[in-house]
Amino acid sequence: MFITQEITPYLPESEKAVIGRHLPQGIQERGREIRTFMPKFGTINERRNQLHEVIRLSGMNLIIDDTDHPLIIKVASIQSARMQVYFIDNEDFFHRKAAICDSSGREYEDNDERSIFYVRGVLETIKKLRWIPDLIHCHGWMSAITPLYINRMYADDPCLKDTKTIYSIYADNDEFNTPFRSNFIDKLKMDGASDEDLTCLNENADYLSLTKLAINFADGIIQGSKEIHPEIQDYLSTVNDKPFLSYQSPDVYMDSFNNFYDIVLASNCK
Repeated sequence: MFITQEITPYLPESEKAVIGRHLPQGIQERGREIRTFMPKFGTINERRNQLHEVIRLSGMNLIIDDTDHPLIIKVASIQSARMQVYFIDNEDFFHRKAAICDSSGREYEDNDERSIFYVRGVLETIKKLRWIPDLIHCHGWMSAITPLYINRMYADDPCLKDTKTIYSIYADNDEFNTPFRSNFIDKLKMDGASDEDLTCLNENADYLSLTKLAINFADGIIQGSKEIHPEIQDYLSTVNDKPFLSYQSPDVYMDSFNNFYDIVLASNCK
C-alpha cells in the first residue's frame, strides 16, 4: 500500500508526485496487489479528474483533540495505468485553495492535525476495505507518523498488526519550515503513543524531529532524494538495525524498490 502526499496529475509534477504516480503502477505490473492513497487537497478539480465519493467507506468520524471530523473517501481512476487512487477528504482540513501553504506562502497552522487525520483516515479505510496490506510505503512528511501508528496505536489490530512500513526520505525540508504546534505531542499521546515513543520530537515538532520519528519506527528506510538534509543523513548512519536503500536513479528505482520490499518483508525488525 502507498500512502503518498502527492500524485501527478492531481498535483503539479515534483519528485514525490512523479514517483507517487508511476511507482504503484510499476509495482502492480510486477505482480503485486496495490492500493494508493493521497489527501484530497482543495486544488484538485473533482470534475476534471472524475472523483466520486465511495459511500460505503465514508461516514466515520475521527476525533482529534476532542473534536469530531467526518471522514469522506473519494476515488478516481488513472485509466492508462489501470489503477485507482483513494482520496482522504474532510471539509475542515482539505477544502482550501492550496495544499500545504496559503496564498502568501505561510504553512497552515493545523498541518499537524491534517497529518494525523490523513494517516488515521487511511488506516481506518483499509480496515473498512477488509484489505490487509503486507507492507505500507510512505512518501512525504504528511505520512511520517504512519510507522508510529502501525507499531503502537494499531499494534494489536488484527488487520494491521503484522504490517510492515517503509519510509522514503525526500528533501521535504524545502517545504516544511514551520514547526508543528506545541500540543502535537499531546495529540499523539491521546491516540496511544508514550513519552518514550516521542523522545526524538522536540517541543515544537519540526521537519528534522518528525523525520527521525519516522526512521525510528519504520521497518525499512529509502533515501528518496539524491540530496537530503545533512542532519538526517548523519542520523541514518546511526541506524544499523533495519534495511536501508540508498538513492536510486529514475531509470532503476522501480526494480530496486520492488526487490527492497522483499528484503523488508523477510526481515525480523518488527
